[in-house]
Amino acid sequence: MIVGYARTSTSEQRAGLDAQIRDLKAAGCEKIFSEQISSAVAQRPRLAECLHFLRETDTLMVTRPDRLARSTHELLRISEELAQTGVGLVIQSMGLDTRNGSNPTAKLMLSVLAAIAQFERDLMLERQREGIARARAEGKYKGRPQSLDRAAVQRMRADGIGPAAIAAKLGIARSSVYRLLEEAAA
Repeated sequence: MIVGYARTSTSEQRAGLDAQIRDLKAAGCEKIFSEQISSAVAQRPRLAECLHFLRETDTLMVTRPDRLARSTHELLRISEELAQTGVGLVIQSMGLDTRNGSNPTAKLMLSVLAAIAQFERDLMLERQREGIARARAEGKYKGRPQSLDRAAVQRMRADGIGPAAIAAKLGIARSSVYRLLEEAAA
């Protein structure tokens, strides 16, 4: 069975997810696991489900290596785990197909191309950091807005309002209220 996995980082990238699913279906995927979640920090439950679903002689197909793995190391680890369980791996953008057994050339291609993809991602993140630093220096970038009004929490507590009531009034978690009060006391 050919099983596909598609992922985008955010819900705003719906067109990208739809395009991946379209390409995977066109390539013959019989079952597709998909999710819209950032691979950088979050757990990917649909990927875990997909990897658990795969059986010997199945093939996992993805459109690009960065849709499957966060880093070269993770891509090589997943590839090795798939090979050990007799599952082939196809990465469409790389023209990589390990269904005919794991051969040294396929491993080399995977390693080199995954390293290039990781390098490209690192460069993009570096450019992003430089852009943010420049925008900050010009006063155009303020960063993420504060979601917690520390002064309001302290003022309400000074007025005798309890943490649960403060949390309800401000629409924040009670644990956040306790944390802010603890920080203020320190």
